[in-house]
Amino acid sequence: MTLKDERLGARISELAAEYLTRESNRTSLITVIRTEILNRGKRAIVLFTVLPDSEEKEALEFARRKRSDFRKFVTAKKIMGFAPAIDFQIDLGEKNRQRIDELSSLPVRSREAKEGENSENNRSGR
Repeated sequence: MTLKDERLGARISELAAEYLTRESNRTSLITVIRTEILNRGKRAIVLFTVLPDSEEKEALEFARRKRSDFRKFVTAKKIMGFAPAIDFQIDLGEKNRQRIDELSSLPVRSREAKEGENSENNRSGR
């Protein structure tokens, strides 16, 4: 990724956070983590997390429904000559990092019990 792409991604992330904060119904906390720039600036994927987790699906649907309005918002801010095609996705990497932090903060005995519980759930199809 070039420096130009990094700057563009950072600016789009800022704008996405501003836009989603302004437009959301506040039933969940949407946090923009980063924006990936693809195809030499022609495409952008905004990655975000949602709290509580139960609201993820609704938040993703909301963000995707508002894509064209967000693109107009970016164009109006004139950060570049054109606005890239924008998509929104849940940041699974951040969710995995949070899970690792959660597991690493547990005492060893508690962690072993929790891991055993998870493997039993996976075997029983839950």
